[in-house]
Formats: sequence, C-alpha cells, structure tokens
Amino acid sequence: MLTFIFLFFVSLCKMTLLIIEMFPVSCFSTRVLFSFWLIYSDSSQLALKYLKNTEINIHNVMIMIDNFNIRNSLWDSNFPFHSSHSDTLFNMTDLFSLEISKPTENLPTRFSDNDQDSDSILDLVFLWPFSSEFNNYHIYPDWRLLSDYVPITIDASISDEHISIKQWSLLKGSDEESLFFENLIQSIKNLNTLSIQNSETLKEIIQNLLIKIKNIWFKHSRTVNITRHSKA
Repeated sequence: MLTFIFLFFVSLCKMTLLIIEMFPVSCFSTRVLFSFWLIYSDSSQLALKYLKNTEINIHNVMIMIDNFNIRNSLWDSNFPFHSSHSDTLFNMTDLFSLEISKPTENLPTRFSDNDQDSDSILDLVFLWPFSSEFNNYHIYPDWRLLSDYVPITIDASISDEHISIKQWSLLKGSDEESLFFENLIQSIKNLNTLSIQNSETLKEIIQNLLIKIKNIWFKHSRTVNITRHSKA
C-alpha cells in the first residue's frame, strides 16, 4: 500500500496567486504516463480561468487536488449556497474525465484563525474514476500543527505483478564462462601497445578491444528469463 500525502500550509491572504503544478508518474507495468495535479486557485479564481481559457493537451490525469477556494453546499453542509465557480470547476474536470471524491470522514480542510469566520472545506480531491487503485481520501486535522490547512492522504493499492525480463548471462562455473575468460585474456595479450604514439592511437586500440570483448561475450553467453524465482 502506497500513501500519497498532500500537505497544505498556505495561509489565506489578499493577494493574486496562481499555482498549477503537475507531477508526471510513469506506470511501469502499463508503460502509460499519468499526471498528478496540484492546483491553488485564489479568491479571483485565476487558476480556473486559466485552465478554462487555455488549451491544455494533457491526457491521463489521475489526481487533481488542492485548494480551489470554492465554498459550496455540495461538499460543505455548513454552507447553504451554491457557487457558480463550482460549475466551471466541474466542466473542467469533465474534460479530464475526473470525478470528485468523498473523504472517509467529512471534516474541514481549512480552520479559521478568528471567531468571525467558520471552518470550511476548500480543498477538494478529484480522481480518475476508472482506476481501482485509488480509494477515498483521508483528512487529518491533528496533523496541521500551526497551519490553518490540514494534510490530506490518498492510499494507492499496488498489486504484485510479474514483469518478464530477459538478459544475456553466463552461468557461473560453466564451460562457457571458462572459454569466455580464456578468449578475453588472449585478446588482451594480443594487444599491440608498441604502436601507441598519441592519444588518438590509444583510443583506437581501446575501441577495438571493446569490440572484441563484446563479440566474445555474445559468443559464449546466452539469453535467460529473469523471474521472481531466479537465483541471484
């Protein structure tokens, strides 16, 4: 089980700020490149406006998460209103085939630092619905320390999958290994070092030796399949 931890130590302030970060993740078993997006959209929703007005040719977005600065009754029961910005947000996530995820426990993600404002849910998680590896996310108010934002974690299940690997090998103690070393030693003995006059001549001799070693290796070695049961 792999856990992604997203820490949000951003204090709300009256300033123009747009943060869009993308983390490409390569899945070895499928050879597919996925991306994780961290997005901070300020009170003017500059990030959402940028994504809406900019043609971004990015596929396979698996996670989009962060502070969208949108309060809405859809995810915050303590807020009775609907924001038009959430419509823009859902239109954008539809383009990336993402669906909003629900936390395991509905808790605030931003704690107010004064008595006038209430705690709120500003951090949202959108996941790729076709991926069974990701489940609901967790909110940890006790981890926030001095920050007004809380950490969020997402667990990803990693299955045990066999990946076949082939490589050239020599069996230790075999006749092929003995012949390899005999031919290798003979090739080194046959080197004509008397003709080395400059660095160019030396490079040429070394290059020819490398070619001979390569030919000797492929002459005596063989391809083997490396599996989880193979010996070291």
